[in-house]
Amino acid sequence: MQVRKEREEEEEEEEAEVGIKRRRKMERWSEIKSAIEEVSMMVKLKPVVTRARNGDGEGEPRDDAFHVPTGPFLSLCSLVLEVLDKVGPTMAVLRLDIHQNVQRVELFKESDPLKYSNLVEMIKKEAGEGNARKSDSCSRAIVWLTRSMDLMAALLQRLAKDPGQKMEQAVEESYNVTLKPWHGWISSAAFKVALQLVPETKTFINLLKTKDESYENFKEDAQTLISLISPVLEEIHSILKLYGLDRLKSI
Repeated sequence: MQVRKEREEEEEEEEAEVGIKRRRKMERWSEIKSAIEEVSMMVKLKPVVTRARNGDGEGEPRDDAFHVPTGPFLSLCSLVLEVLDKVGPTMAVLRLDIHQNVQRVELFKESDPLKYSNLVEMIKKEAGEGNARKSDSCSRAIVWLTRSMDLMAALLQRLAKDPGQKMEQAVEESYNVTLKPWHGWISSAAFKVALQLVPETKTFINLLKTKDESYENFKEDAQTLISLISPVLEEIHSILKLYGLDRLKSI
């Protein structure tokens, strides 16, 4: 009965993904609009669970209280790549890192599509085998993909709040509170150099908008995305913390 239910959920997820991609192509959605749809689908596909607690850790949620649909998560990560493309070649290293991590998670999911339609099951398996913290683990890939989405959310939040802010400053401030605490000095130095080549704020926003979209529409969509994605990212961070992965640094 449980397997049948999980299979139905996976089929629903696949159908929804196809529907979003079709609508995006037909209606020519912006990356932000597409991201809103992906996050909305993550919420829709999330089963109703009781926020149960562990008996040995006050305030700590159990792993079976979490469910993160893998398909929409990966689609959202792919949209982050598209946003980075708008920033330009300065984000090439980060873009490659995200792309490789997406591939790693996709490959892991293919080993058992039904079971790993829930991202948490991947982390649970690797943690149980003692492999979650390894450099080539799927869990580590999820950590960095989540942090990359943190960066995107922080950047959009700054641009929506103050479109007059210099792009270099907006990117740097977003980086400082999301990725920098976990980067080594080499990565941080490389990012510092890349900051000098980012486009102007107006140019970047225009690249994210559709041609007939006003700045107010962009701002509204950005704020909608932030309000939707924040609790999702918060939940994923809670999962990572539960498995002792929230403090991982780059190797």
